Amino acid sequence: MDRMVAWEYALLVRRYQGQGRNFHVTFVWYGPDGSRKDVTAYGDTAVAHLNRVGREGWELVTAAEDVNNVQGSTEVHRYHLKRPLN
Repeated sequence: MDRMVAWEYALLVRRYQGQGRNFHVTFVWYGPDGSRKDVTAYGDTAVAHLNRVGREGWELVTAAEDVNNVQGSTEVHRYHLKRPLN
């Protein structure tokens, strides 16, 4: 009998906020247990963060981007990830 795979999901959010030459980039990890953690210190690019969690068994499922340029510039990138439950 085939066993159904159970998954857990998480979200990595990259937020870029800029005004002129000043900008600020942050990364926040939303864990499968509902936790929220600022992980900005772990890397300055989305690729660095995705590689880090990839080594922990997480797989990128989808990515989405929102851009708002009304007052300066704001970009929000959402990276949805999954990994099998053990």
